[in-house]
Amino acid sequence: MSAGTGERRRGTHAPAAPRRTLAYGLVLALAVGLLTLVGPGTGTADAISVCQGRPTRTVSFATGELRLYRTRHYACALVLAKRPGAPRPMKVTLQPRGGRAAVVSGRWGRQAGPVTVHALNRCVRASATVSGRSTATGWILC
Repeated sequence: MSAGTGERRRGTHAPAAPRRTLAYGLVLALAVGLLTLVGPGTGTADAISVCQGRPTRTVSFATGELRLYRTRHYACALVLAKRPGAPRPMKVTLQPRGGRAAVVSGRWGRQAGPVTVHALNRCVRASATVSGRSTATGWILC
């Protein structure tokens, strides 16, 4: 090997592929082990909100609960079933004053939403339905 040419002799170092494969295998085994120990929560505690901001209103009705959250610029809503279980028809609507309503509807077992609208300096109104029973607010969060 001549000095300064940057050439290397072949066969002087062990190939990197087996070491890299071993490292990836160890990282994967560690990740699987941690997920097994920690895992997703299966307790009966309240769900962590997927809405940003602070909780501002909670409206309970016969089959569920409408939760509203607010940041400086946005409002967010979701509906939770009182008795989670088999998928049932659920719908949540959030409308800023002077704007279009954002709607999420379908069949879920626990929660519908979140639905978020831009509501800087605007009132909003929300409605929710779970299994045919519903609730609605007037213009709030003004």
